[in-house]
Amino acid sequence: MCSPEEAALLRLEEVFLATLARVNSLVLKPLLLAAPEPSDSWGRECLQLLQQLHKSSQQLWEVTEESLHSLQERLRHPDSTGLESLLLLRDADRVLQAHVEYIKSYTSCMVVQAFQKAARRRGEYWRGQRKALRQLLSGLSSEGSVGASLGQALHQPLAHHVQQYVLLLLSLGDTTGEHHPSWALVVNAITVFGNLQSFMKQALDQAAAMQALWHTLRGRPRDVLCTPAHRLLQDSHDVPVTVSPLRAERVLLFDDVLVLLQGHNVHSFDLRLVWVDPGQDGRTFHLLTPEEEFSFCAKDSQGQAVWQWKVTQAVRQALRGKKDFPVLGAGLEPPEPPAHRCAAYTFRAEGRLCQATYEGEWCRGRPHGKGTLKWPDGRNHAGNFCQGLEHGFGICLLPQASEDRFDCYKCHWRDGIMCGYGICEYSTDEVYKGYFQEGLRHGFGVLESGPQTPQPFRYTGHWERGQKSGYGVEEDSDRGERYIGMWQAGQRHGPGVMVTQAGVCYQGTFQADKIVGAGILLSEDDSLYEGSFSRDLTLMGKGKVTFPNGFTLEGSFGSGAGRGLHTQGVLDTAALPPDPSSTRKRQLGLGAFPVESRWQGVYSPFRDFVCAGCPGDLQEALLGFHVQSSRKLRKSQDYLCCERAHPKDSGGSMEDILEELLQHRESKALQPYLRKALSNSLHPLGKLLRTLMLTFQATYAGVGANKHLQELAQEEVKQHARELWAAYRSLLRVALQRKGQTLEEDEDAETRDLQVHGLVLPLMLPSFYSELFTLYLLLHEREDSFYSQGIANLSLFPDTQLLEFLDVQKHLWPLKDLRLTSNQRCSLVRDKCFLSATECLQKIMTTVDPREKLEVLERTYGEIEGTVSRVLGREYKLPMDDLLPLLIYVVSRARIQHLGAEIHLIRDMMDPIHTGGLYDFLLTALESCYEHIQKEDMRLRHLPGHWHSRELW
Repeated sequence: MCSPEEAALLRLEEVFLATLARVNSLVLKPLLLAAPEPSDSWGRECLQLLQQLHKSSQQLWEVTEESLHSLQERLRHPDSTGLESLLLLRDADRVLQAHVEYIKSYTSCMVVQAFQKAARRRGEYWRGQRKALRQLLSGLSSEGSVGASLGQALHQPLAHHVQQYVLLLLSLGDTTGEHHPSWALVVNAITVFGNLQSFMKQALDQAAAMQALWHTLRGRPRDVLCTPAHRLLQDSHDVPVTVSPLRAERVLLFDDVLVLLQGHNVHSFDLRLVWVDPGQDGRTFHLLTPEEEFSFCAKDSQGQAVWQWKVTQAVRQALRGKKDFPVLGAGLEPPEPPAHRCAAYTFRAEGRLCQATYEGEWCRGRPHGKGTLKWPDGRNHAGNFCQGLEHGFGICLLPQASEDRFDCYKCHWRDGIMCGYGICEYSTDEVYKGYFQEGLRHGFGVLESGPQTPQPFRYTGHWERGQKSGYGVEEDSDRGERYIGMWQAGQRHGPGVMVTQAGVCYQGTFQADKIVGAGILLSEDDSLYEGSFSRDLTLMGKGKVTFPNGFTLEGSFGSGAGRGLHTQGVLDTAALPPDPSSTRKRQLGLGAFPVESRWQGVYSPFRDFVCAGCPGDLQEALLGFHVQSSRKLRKSQDYLCCERAHPKDSGGSMEDILEELLQHRESKALQPYLRKALSNSLHPLGKLLRTLMLTFQATYAGVGANKHLQELAQEEVKQHARELWAAYRSLLRVALQRKGQTLEEDEDAETRDLQVHGLVLPLMLPSFYSELFTLYLLLHEREDSFYSQGIANLSLFPDTQLLEFLDVQKHLWPLKDLRLTSNQRCSLVRDKCFLSATECLQKIMTTVDPREKLEVLERTYGEIEGTVSRVLGREYKLPMDDLLPLLIYVVSRARIQHLGAEIHLIRDMMDPIHTGGLYDFLLTALESCYEHIQKEDMRLRHLPGHWHSRELW
């Protein structure tokens, strides 16, 4: 059964629809016709507001009509249709929204006095409609203005309608009871429309206050403040308050701005960027804005409480982006607005931010968090801010003279200045990747010119206050030269090595970019000059030349126009040709640049990071970030985007990294962990390794691939291994400290060397192997050429003849392995004997780890001895006299390229623990085989004259 309240609601909706229809025809439509001409801004504004009111009225009609239909359906089918079908109950928020929009439109018209203006345009018409308006409205005075009557006609029916909603819903709630299924819907509707009553009263009061305000303002303040969106919340004429240091004659608090009036000057402050600080004396409180701070002082504590509460609630309302419902301060939000906010603001005060617009996060009147600064001249900064200053990662864009050229700084900032790792792309197409301090390049960094630059260059090394200083490498591609050495104030200064594309090397002393004093010059053919030079490396002054054949020329050297190089001195031809090993010892840079001090700029940021306790917020600033840079010309907005990978994104946060490190301290787990860490470029250890690879390639690849730098590179790789192990230990110490533990006593030198050579060096060597092995190839090229010729000659021998030629005892020959066809003879078969040993030795080229190469050599020895034992039918330990010729045979059949370079690299990089042991013995045996094969070419040449290669077959 339907209740009487539902029937009353039905009649209420019918009456309201009829009233809306009358109001529309009697008031709204004539108002639109009587609206001011849209020839001026006021006329256009009034017309738009009246049109919006008409639209809101239509929406209110539609919702009410739908509500009426739901009531009619309920009354027709009470048994099958429940209370929840009523629109007022099931969709109360939608009905509410239609009423709220109408009230907002009505009060906006009321604020700008649109009804009064329309009434004045058709005064005779409206006076003729006064009787009809009195019939529509209750209590309409015959003495009131026509404009007031029109306003009353547009809101009084709505107010009465909402009041009846509340009364009928309350009665419906009493008859329904708490146990009814629709009880919650009824209670919600009562609350919603009760709040609507309060909201309507507040909205009308605020609109009336705005109307009264306009009459008290004149000139510019009225033009600026008289807008339909403003709602006055507090006026210092009602509750007096004084503002300092700005002496304001009047203070007006609107729902979106705080206004201070000084004569014709209007100072407006966006409430979204106003922070309230309570006072201490009960009469004063403070306001913070992006550029100014104010103190508000009331006459008494009550006045202070009113202003402080209203400003606080107005700020919160402005941050919400919509007016409070149902009344100011009555919502469920916390009473205090948040300290952190997002907003846009253009700075006006003189200073570095003058005319700049900041859009982003704020805290207590200062940019704080992520945001973007833009200046009118095209400067931009997008990134992180702290207390008003650039702090953390950010991208700064500085336009240059040409409109489409920019300097782009992708860098870390501290207190408004570049500090930490950064990537800078300049309008000249130069790119710098490295560290900054106080806005200048400082520490390790790489500066590279654009590819199309007339004089391309690349500097990899250390900087001090914006200038090259310390150890660094510069490559001049145009001249085909590379300088490796010391710098000061942007110039080559101190000991240095110059390597040219023609293979000429110079080592000496530079001062202010010029060569001074004595030095040495090594040419491609191993000629050595020791003496003085001109700036362009021309022999000049006293010196001595040692030629590859051992001859020496000592005297005075010089050059003149058209004369070329000339000398006056003594030529000594009595000396014997030098041993090739002595020329190999001519290595450059060894005493000039101590290996411990070459790349300290790479390790310093890491050490600073560790000393600070590995804080996560410094992880990217000190260890760098990965970002693709493009040399293509881009628009400014493209530069402000930086797709970079944070260390925490792929390598994990520092907390995760340190926790994982503690879980892999055991010896079995440590090697896999270090392999994983070094292969991850976003892990601190992996980042260090990548940077060291960069310095190594910059020094020894390309022009730097010179045989006289081999030992310099070799000791550098070993030093990097020591530093990486020290870096791991430092991280481990921090990880333990975070757990309240301490690292065991520092390692002694022997234990540290075991870990470096046995654990770290094999893991990191592949990263440097290509450039390092190239230097070994160049250094041992002559020996390897003799070795290759010897291998070629020995390959002409069939197996049995080669074994006989090498004086291998016949009872050790594995003749059973020679499977012959009916047309073959034993003397014609090749590459069958000791096949397993040969295939095993060939695997020495499949790894770069010296220890694994030695293990291959050990297995090769085992294969040889196993074959001999099988031939003899018993265990047999080969003496050196038997082993060496068999090993020569296996090496000749394995045909390993560049064996000399392989042997010397293994020897140099071998773990010292193996010195004097089995591996050392086997490597020495392999060296003997290598030297023996080099001499085989000469031995074959001295065979009896009837010998010919054809006869070997």
